[in-house]
Amino acid sequence: MAKIKVTKQKSAINRTKRQKLTLEALGLKKIGQTVEHEATPNIIGMVKKVKHLVSIEEA
Repeated sequence: MAKIKVTKQKSAINRTKRQKLTLEALGLKKIGQTVEHEATPNIIGMVKKVKHLVSIEEA
């Protein structure tokens, strides 16, 4: 399966609790932090929920 790199670009301040928990579940804590995940439907759905806070690129 393909891998994707997810980088946190914006702060989670003034965001809903659900969005904050989604970022935490993806493993993103600090701005500029990058994590690599398998491109499963679950991960892609999580990324879509916070796409305005992160950037995505294929690894």
